[in-house]
Amino acid sequence: MKAPLLLLLSLLFSACAPMPESIEPVTGFEVDRYQGRWYEIARLDHRFERGLEQVTATYFPNDDSTLRVVNRGFSIKSNEWEDAVGKARFAGDRSVAALEVSFFGFFFGDYVIFELDKENYQYAFVTGSLNTLWFLSRTPTVDDSLKERFLNLARDYGYDTSKIIFVPQPEMIEVD
Repeated sequence: MKAPLLLLLSLLFSACAPMPESIEPVTGFEVDRYQGRWYEIARLDHRFERGLEQVTATYFPNDDSTLRVVNRGFSIKSNEWEDAVGKARFAGDRSVAALEVSFFGFFFGDYVIFELDKENYQYAFVTGSLNTLWFLSRTPTVDDSLKERFLNLARDYGYDTSKIIFVPQPEMIEVD
């Protein structure tokens, strides 16, 4: 599968780009509540997900206190589903939403949840560098005000919001 290789290359390149200094991971994080399926609402477009729609990220517990990560998206170009399976581990204290994710063995990239609906765990804003940014939700569609919040925060942290794309999800695709 080419998706994991592309993901690895992207993580290697993103590791060269720093994370905005002002970004702080969420504290009081509860990994058990974060597990399960998340829909990708928006992302900073990058090579390893380019052309993918209906993208989801699903987190499962592993026996060794890490998480199994399954990213899945539908490729418009190949007309096929693409999967990337990886592992996430905490960078430190498990109550701080700073993790490291690997889709290729030894190399781990930053995965920092910097905004989270801590009451219901219904949305999360995630980054790893100035080149990686995601808006995840438990539902495939969200309110426009939440999209605006994501864009405003991204702009405030120095992300190039002109490169953010909103990901088509099943309920968002228009039928002719």
